[in-house]
Amino acid sequence: MGVNIYNSEGYLDPTAHDAVVNVLKEQRKRPYMPKVFISSPYAGDTEQNTLNARRYCAFAVKSGYIPFAPHLFFVQFLSDAVPEERELGMFMGMVFLDGCKEVWVFGERISPGMEREIDRAEKRGIVIRHFNEDCEEVSPK
Repeated sequence: MGVNIYNSEGYLDPTAHDAVVNVLKEQRKRPYMPKVFISSPYAGDTEQNTLNARRYCAFAVKSGYIPFAPHLFFVQFLSDAVPEERELGMFMGMVFLDGCKEVWVFGERISPGMEREIDRAEKRGIVIRHFNEDCEEVSPK
């Protein structure tokens, strides 16, 4: 698919064309970054758990992955305290999980939500990796 040298009004626009082509060339230089699903506790100490999830996502980026942590995203507009909204958030998270190359499980405590995510990944044959709270890979328990 090429970039049109004409603008939306039909006029020749080589400057914009060249800029878009250059941006696309730069994007192609980036290495492949697989998507990874971040599974860690949220309920309980939500403030600390949110900070932890942010740290785990930063670790994933530094490791060359694109992280998705549903408990960072969906709580922006759904309430974990409202059962219907929590269940909707879990459902939407599972849809994202299905498109990830791996699931990274953080911490020793496995919450009920994390258990559901792990079960889903196992059923889908998605690689599951376990990490401690210091982002060191560990054997599953």
